[in-house]
Amino acid sequence: MEIKYWNKDIETMERGELEKLQLQRLKKTVAQAFKTDFYSKKLPQSGISGAEDIKSLEDLKRLPFTVKNDLREAYPYGMLAVDRSEVVRMHASSGTTGTPTTIYMTAADLAACTDITTRSLVATGVEKSDVFQNMMTYGLFTGGIVLHYGAENLGMMVIPASSGNTSRQFKMMKDFQTSVVHATPSYMLYLHSRMHEFDITPSDLKLSKAYVGAEPHSEDVRKKIETLWNIDVYNSYGLSEMNGPGLAFECIYKDCMHVWEDAYIAEIIDPETLEPVPDGEEGELVLTILHREAMPLIRYRTRDLTRIVPGQCRCGRTHRRLERMKGRTDDMLIINGVNVFPSQIEEVIMRMPEVGTNYLIVVQKSGPLDKLIVKTEVTKDVLTDDTRDLYALKAKIAENLKASIFINPVVELHEHGSLPVSEGKAKRVLDERKE
Repeated sequence: MEIKYWNKDIETMERGELEKLQLQRLKKTVAQAFKTDFYSKKLPQSGISGAEDIKSLEDLKRLPFTVKNDLREAYPYGMLAVDRSEVVRMHASSGTTGTPTTIYMTAADLAACTDITTRSLVATGVEKSDVFQNMMTYGLFTGGIVLHYGAENLGMMVIPASSGNTSRQFKMMKDFQTSVVHATPSYMLYLHSRMHEFDITPSDLKLSKAYVGAEPHSEDVRKKIETLWNIDVYNSYGLSEMNGPGLAFECIYKDCMHVWEDAYIAEIIDPETLEPVPDGEEGELVLTILHREAMPLIRYRTRDLTRIVPGQCRCGRTHRRLERMKGRTDDMLIINGVNVFPSQIEEVIMRMPEVGTNYLIVVQKSGPLDKLIVKTEVTKDVLTDDTRDLYALKAKIAENLKASIFINPVVELHEHGSLPVSEGKAKRVLDERKE
């Protein structure tokens, strides 16, 4: 496979030089943070009086953590480090209720974010000649427009399709010979399930690559999408607070995601003790953004669980890699005292060929105990008149799940297309204990 770079000097920079660059940019970030109402009070409380207190990257540990609630309490402008007249873009984190969390960018911030995103796309092997159909939602959510800018910067023809309107998505794919798409994994599965209605197959299209993100998904879901569509599917990671999906991206080898360390400092901490853990050990991802002047964020607790993958990628990039997100500390379900992540359930059921592409996890109270119900669609050939086959499949799914999560679930089988679907982020968990 041909390895392509957008900025080879930065992407393959020797580790020592890369860390020098990080330190230089960290000092600048701390100095900028003192211009905000929030950090001008927060940093001195941790014994930091100015950027001159940062002598090495080890001093990062002296800096305080920032959490989502800090952003809400600082709303609307408590995190802003520049005059409001310099702000050219505002985004808000998706899926929040009450006071939103907002981020701001200057023109320089937007240019830096765009360049990083272009770098991410090039790492997957795309070229200027590709046609990019963006099926992510546009608006306050960063996921759609940030990749749009990166693709345009590369020179690709961009189709800002946004999500929804299935017939139009297929028509544009065919008419404009779309070669690359960007969508949630659940929407890619949903689109494939609707293909027969429009008398279309993957072989009728020029599609070769898909970027999937914005919702947690397992490696088995990625493989299912690749098999169904006969394309390469790339995982990415981002969050609105950190400028969106260009934060970490897979390269052509799909061997975990490169986090661009000239723009971010990534730490993995134990979410209980808040102490750093060694590379290779799982914990909570903490991020410091190094290339945003309008709104610096220092040691932001993402709540996402992952690990730094030891060793260097075959592509030659020296930036460390993040493993696929296991889940979130605040997404974890505690069922009868057992910690269960939705991703564990997905990994089990998506490995089973009889299972369809849609599922729902429901947790209820049954007297004093919790009851776990896993509802999953099954393929059409599974639904026969022989109830013995259905009972056997339910037992097989339940057995496989119990071996993974140590809980005996109730399994419900549903016809294809009968469970609720979403053209945006899929809602996979319904915890009725909270209602």
